[in-house]
Amino acid sequence: MKHGRHPLAVLLAAAALIGITSLFGNDYYLRIVFMMCVYYLCAAGMNVLVGYAGQKSLGQAGLFAAGAYAVALLTTRTEMNPWLALVAAAAISGVCGVLIALPSLRVKGPYLAMVTLAFGIVVEKLVGEWTDVFGGAQGIYGIKALTWNGQPLTSEQWVWLGIALCAVTHLLLRNLVQGRFGRALLSLQADEIASASVGVRVYRAKVIAFVVAAVTCGIAGALVAQQNQYINSDFITFHLSIFILLLVLFGGAGSMYGPLVGTVILTVVDAALARWPSAQHFLYGFLLLFALYVMPGGVVGLFSKWFRRSGDAPEAPGAATGSTRIGPGGSGELLVVQGVTKNFGGVKPAQDVSFRLQRGHIHALIGPNGAGKSTMINMLTGLIDPTEGSIRFLDQEVSGRAVHSICCMGMGRTFQNLRLFTDLSVLDNVMLGRHSRMTNGFFASLVSLPSARKQEAATRARALQLLELVGLLHLAHQPAGSLPYGLQRRVELARALATEPQLLLLDEPAAGLNPQETTELGQLLIRIGKCGVTILMVEHHMDLVMSVSDHVIVLDYGIKIAEGRPAEVQANPRVVEAYLGVDEPEALLTEPEGQPC
Repeated sequence: MKHGRHPLAVLLAAAALIGITSLFGNDYYLRIVFMMCVYYLCAAGMNVLVGYAGQKSLGQAGLFAAGAYAVALLTTRTEMNPWLALVAAAAISGVCGVLIALPSLRVKGPYLAMVTLAFGIVVEKLVGEWTDVFGGAQGIYGIKALTWNGQPLTSEQWVWLGIALCAVTHLLLRNLVQGRFGRALLSLQADEIASASVGVRVYRAKVIAFVVAAVTCGIAGALVAQQNQYINSDFITFHLSIFILLLVLFGGAGSMYGPLVGTVILTVVDAALARWPSAQHFLYGFLLLFALYVMPGGVVGLFSKWFRRSGDAPEAPGAATGSTRIGPGGSGELLVVQGVTKNFGGVKPAQDVSFRLQRGHIHALIGPNGAGKSTMINMLTGLIDPTEGSIRFLDQEVSGRAVHSICCMGMGRTFQNLRLFTDLSVLDNVMLGRHSRMTNGFFASLVSLPSARKQEAATRARALQLLELVGLLHLAHQPAGSLPYGLQRRVELARALATEPQLLLLDEPAAGLNPQETTELGQLLIRIGKCGVTILMVEHHMDLVMSVSDHVIVLDYGIKIAEGRPAEVQANPRVVEAYLGVDEPEALLTEPEGQPC
């Protein structure tokens, strides 16, 4: 019942708008409303790309052109039905979105914005100068308009179609960003490394964001071309790309209603200043800077605190009932590291290191600073590829695999320096850990199929279980970045557990914790071990290591110098030497005679 409230509200709002516009009777006002719908389609998709995925794009005019010229060429040079041509234009724009997304595999930030800007400029020059195909400034005439009952749509009907498309677009994108894929996109914006570590396929998520923005912008361009029955190069300018970006930033990037607010305000301003193009350009530049530096949350962000709920009630423990079994437990070898070496030029943080991890044990990887411990953890999880050697997990070679792939195999981790998604809630952070364990695909999420809703409910319940396990259930709806450092460590631990790991790698989990928090962490690790999870932790707190570990491995300058039970390692002379050094006078006494001091 709750699930259907928002679609019903959107349907009623769309019906009300259609009823109001039917009373206008003035083509000028109808044209303004139609352009609002067009710009909203552009801004809604752009919001997914910029506001959620954090990918900066200045090439939306090129995607607008892809949709407009696709429908123009298909309807003027073939006998294709104009409705089918609209669908084809959306598909062609999506392909162009994939092409723009490819550079995002290698560049990001301002460099990505420059690449997309180059795409927009290339398209602008292409349609302006390749006159044999695109008509240049003269353009393409005779584009077939959409029809109803064999007649071209009237001005009113174009507006009604625009409103209907906007309502459908809003509902579909809301389904997408409020579930599995929305969390994945937000994680990209925060930290791509942490995102991959919880199983998000980073490049695939970027491509999805670019394609969504491309399809909506392409549909908008096609609608303009079909309504005008004419398109030329004057429609495709860099000014259009800036305007679309401004719609999102001014309204409020990352908010479902930001693009709507920005579209309504700026379309009215655009119409009011249509007689003074130079004033338009100046105002858009000013508003863009204003939105970036003075109002980063946009209009919606400025007023959101007035409408924000006082806070979600803490989840009842009963909501998280059920087994907290995580890993399969059992016995035998889980991970085998054989002869692993890593070279960074002349530096070797790992030199022919070999060890084996047994299921159901808590292992510790210790050593002085610079011993190569974190490098080893990064090699195990795919962040760094070893120069030589083999890493086998569950009898499969993992060297060279992508980070998200290793996570999906059953290897979770935390980081030496916290990598939380600080702007997301504690609950959303932990639910992100379940990303790779959810099976609902893009289209199931887009249309909110029952299977997708069931997956979302199961993920939420599991996340609450894990928050109860680490003692953070009462803080589920707090922003993760607002918690004290020690609690943030627990959030990251819960997020790693949400990946359902068989092997959990902890990189200095007690760093920055006070003695009481360290003791509580040790007790928590023992509870996690009883849940069927094998643990390998890098740690400097020897009291913690000796109290919870079953097996200890010692590295020194990238070389394994000892391993065994905690008591055996603690008494090993080479370990004592690595930590405490050798007494210099004693060392001098052992120098052979005749050797210089």
